[in-house]
Amino acid sequence: MRTGLVATAVLTAVTAVTVGAVAGCDDGPGPGLVVEGTPPATPYSGPLDVPTEELDESTPRALRLASGAAGRALECDGEIFQGSGPDGWSRSDGGDTPEEGLALYFDMVQPEEPDHGYRVEREEADRVLYSYDVDGRTKVAVVVAKDQKDRPGWGPETSASCDPAELPESFTSTTDWQIWTDRAGRRVPVARLHGSSGPEHCGWQSADFLALDGRTYARDPEGVLGRDELLRAPYRAEVRMPADARDTGYRFRDRRLWLTADRATAYVRTDHGVEAWPLVKEGVGCD
Repeated sequence: MRTGLVATAVLTAVTAVTVGAVAGCDDGPGPGLVVEGTPPATPYSGPLDVPTEELDESTPRALRLASGAAGRALECDGEIFQGSGPDGWSRSDGGDTPEEGLALYFDMVQPEEPDHGYRVEREEADRVLYSYDVDGRTKVAVVVAKDQKDRPGWGPETSASCDPAELPESFTSTTDWQIWTDRAGRRVPVARLHGSSGPEHCGWQSADFLALDGRTYARDPEGVLGRDELLRAPYRAEVRMPADARDTGYRFRDRRLWLTADRATAYVRTDHGVEAWPLVKEGVGCD
């Protein structure tokens, strides 16, 4: 789930990435799924049984309402990024232990989140809060519950996570997220800015996408997008930087993002020159 900042049809397509580090858990908890860890400075002290509410939107407020106690347990630098409530598990799925219930979360949801290194933050008779912490702050939270209506055993009840940019680079480097940095070298939230390669199943793997504040730009060196008239203008591999373009300070490897006031084109300076990335037409997606 994404925030409203990046909720465009094409962005849904190009960021539907598969995280290689997240594996199924059909055979029970994997090694290191739950660790002893170090208690955070301010552990979550609220209730674990929090009513959830689903809204037909993906705003931070809606994500918090949908994720119940898991959303409340987060300690994000920015806004909540993902949050969901009870999805249910079948009679044969429930685990015998809370840890097996956590493993079921990864098996059922296949989230773009670390699949090991979780710590028990709160434990009650019928619920356990697991947290994935970065520098002593909870960035991913999963509440597992026992013996819910028509769902015997342990399974995931609510989950929530902070922006992927708040997760360790050792994890995000295994995903398709291209996380940019700002002028000071800080990782920029993907809800504001991120890049990704085009999906292979659509034949777009030679293209790159750049999403910034609800707009999506594309690099299309082989013309796979232009051929299908998905771009508002042609991609140009070599241009002169416009006199009124300004350096945003955003960087990804050797790419440096420049913009003009109208933001109609993303000018990407590399070690080899300047490229002009056009906007992708609204409503374009890849099935």
